[in-house]
Amino acid sequence: MQQELPLDPTPRDPAPQPSPKTRRPRMPKKPAPPARTDMRLVVWVAGLIFVADQILKYWVVHLLRLDRVREIDLLPPWINLRMAWNQGMNFGLMASDTDVTRWLLIAVAVAIVAWVWIWIRRANAGAFAKVAAGLLIGGALGNVIDRLLYGAVADFLNMSMPGWQNPYSFNVADICIFAGAIGLVLVPQKAKSEKPARKARPRPADNPRDGTGKSG
Repeated sequence: MQQELPLDPTPRDPAPQPSPKTRRPRMPKKPAPPARTDMRLVVWVAGLIFVADQILKYWVVHLLRLDRVREIDLLPPWINLRMAWNQGMNFGLMASDTDVTRWLLIAVAVAIVAWVWIWIRRANAGAFAKVAAGLLIGGALGNVIDRLLYGAVADFLNMSMPGWQNPYSFNVADICIFAGAIGLVLVPQKAKSEKPARKARPRPADNPRDGTGKSG
């Protein structure tokens, strides 16, 4: 016969549980960084406008020698080539042959390009805004290159009407800058943050414990 061992009346201590003081506090999650806009469309549009503008200017000024012949009639009086070196802004504003004005206009153009780039990059911009930004950036950089190479912007396009001669000339970059600026103005502004809708509290009549709620 096997001798029965007496049961130990003393209860065994349960496994030690970590006290609330010894528990590691949960680290708060870092907020996700704001999503940035994909700028590839802006780069492609700006690059296309910049290259097209420079190629057309080189063809008109150097190959057609418009800087020497001054005038070439294409479809008079509607479309003509009229050479004009613009040392100022649009319509000859702030025109001056000094280096101070030249570098000031270059700095202003570069600042506008940087501001538009940062704005579109941080905003949740759509395709329309990206194309408009690309037009403005490409055109502005095209005119900046003109000021660096020639000291002035090469304007050569002239559009007139029968009985009215337009005294001003412009270029492809000017058209793109104007179109891009108008496009950015027409872009609808989105709200920066939207507050989540509050959950409606259940009414007493809808409490199933009361037995008074309506069934469908």
